[in-house]
Amino acid sequence: MTADIPAVEQGSDAVLTRLMQLHPKVIDLSLDRTLDLLDRLGRPQDRLPPVVHVAGTNGKGSTIATLRAIAEAAGLTVHVYTSPHLAQFHERIRLAGKLIDEAALLALLEDCERVNDNRPITFFEITTCAAFKAFADTPADLLLLETGLGGRLDSTNVVDRPAATVITPISIDHVQFLGDTLAKIAGEKAGILKSGTPCIVGPQEAETLRVLSDKAQTVGASLARHGLEWRITDSPDGGYRFDSAAWSGTLPKPNLPGAHQRINTGTAVATALILRDQGIDIPDAALERGLRAIEWPARLQTLKTGPIVETLPGWHVVLDGGHNAAAGGILADELAAWAASDRAEFGQPRPVHVVCGMLNSKAAEDFLRPLAPHVASFHAIAIPGEENSFSAAELSGMARNAGMKTVETAPDIMAALADLASREAPARLLICGSLYLAGQLLRQNG
Repeated sequence: MTADIPAVEQGSDAVLTRLMQLHPKVIDLSLDRTLDLLDRLGRPQDRLPPVVHVAGTNGKGSTIATLRAIAEAAGLTVHVYTSPHLAQFHERIRLAGKLIDEAALLALLEDCERVNDNRPITFFEITTCAAFKAFADTPADLLLLETGLGGRLDSTNVVDRPAATVITPISIDHVQFLGDTLAKIAGEKAGILKSGTPCIVGPQEAETLRVLSDKAQTVGASLARHGLEWRITDSPDGGYRFDSAAWSGTLPKPNLPGAHQRINTGTAVATALILRDQGIDIPDAALERGLRAIEWPARLQTLKTGPIVETLPGWHVVLDGGHNAAAGGILADELAAWAASDRAEFGQPRPVHVVCGMLNSKAAEDFLRPLAPHVASFHAIAIPGEENSFSAAELSGMARNAGMKTVETAPDIMAALADLASREAPARLLICGSLYLAGQLLRQNG
């Protein structure tokens, strides 16, 4: 975790708890309630610095973290809005480079609560309105704005003319809200495209790209597409090669593990170059400096301190918040890379053991199936305190259906680790399945 997360305070937590009670549904996609409250707050969405609006299924957070690092390396001050948070709500709102402090957050939430005056509104809607007010009231050079869910009816989709929009790779997720086909989901994500605003597009399936292209033509948005207007490949020096009409050159690998970060790097660099075309000063040197300075927890993060590491001395322990089929494929590629590295160093791969907890809104079997060939054992747990978690028994059944061979259940993470420590030699451990689980663990082990 980053060191600037403030200590937990009861003040903002109490207001956030009250705000959760203002609407009977956790998710109810609509812009009406958001726009109404923003009007009452004086339309802060009209007083923002240049906005980069990011939607997609996978890679949004890593792409934003990479673009933030590049912009800050260029000397720019950057606002960031992301969700969900890991350890504490403050992580969602970064003002001019720093997480919002407790006093400012408390005042902001209380003001929005007062102005809303008990009108029905979802938690995400009112907290997004609060973030817009904070961003409008604090000077900065750039705002990186992540959608919460979808795009078309997402509460962040109220900026009439962003500087750029970004669509990261789209895959099947949140089918109960966005639709059960790639085309339907892409249609929702494409809702952030705006007339006259360039859209940077990461790798997509053919049907997804057709939807995005049709939407861009309809609204009058230009597209900068991976594989067409820009591309990124591995370079012989161990880094990357980026090519576009605007700039070509070599880049170092980012300070984020995983082969999949190549795409997120390319998407962020392509976006930075479009911002440069608009007069935002991002020199070439900032690309390299930024890539070496990225921080983004719970993405193939190696744990080095805390009770988990102490319970498993000598183990390589990695935490990842991925939770859908595409993320499962990415993790599977990483496990294969671990095996290849071990063969080169030790002559044979070290076993990989998995501890997993997932929300019951996720397609667990689709996530776990790519991992199964690489996993020696699997422990299923419920996410502590999360009523929408799969039970350990439910998740273990899905793991067996996905092809996991040695499947156990445990009442909690520490029990699963104690079981591993009692019968396995030091090896590799992957803890995965949920950002909510990752956040809980990082509070004690970050």
